[in-house]
Amino acid sequence: MYFLVAFILWIGSAARAQEDTCACCTDNHMAFDFWVGTWKVTDAEGSFVGRNRIDKVEDGCVLREHWTSSKGNFSGTSLNFYNSKTRQWEQLWVDNFGNHLKLKGNRVGNQMILSSEDFVHTDGNTYQNRITWTLNDNGTVRQLWEVLQDDKVSNVVFDGLYSKEDE
Repeated sequence: MYFLVAFILWIGSAARAQEDTCACCTDNHMAFDFWVGTWKVTDAEGSFVGRNRIDKVEDGCVLREHWTSSKGNFSGTSLNFYNSKTRQWEQLWVDNFGNHLKLKGNRVGNQMILSSEDFVHTDGNTYQNRITWTLNDNGTVRQLWEVLQDDKVSNVVFDGLYSKEDE
């Protein structure tokens, strides 16, 4: 009987320990939480360009993005996570045109800065994608996607402002 009681207590404490364990509850894992929500997105001129929903999934270990353009002809999804082994955030973006983008980086102050590996464009030059999400004081988020050549901005692909849908 003693062994049965001890076993039941051990099982109960093990179950509680599993419930109390949160693999992704560190500050690093929560560094991109400012992007979570349902957003209306406008471009630099203030024109509505689409909606974006970012959900925290897999027990808080992954941010999943669902983008839909205002015209509905362009959509995409990204998975974003903090890689504890490399100590970096990683993003994999895939869209309905079959394009994909892999980014890595970290949060610096109020910005999440993720960059791609260098790539050679059809013009023969080497470039790098850099996307910066900036948390503004009013709760909006600016997303700036730049293409760099020799560490200098050669093109701005997207400059958008995220405003919460319920605002």
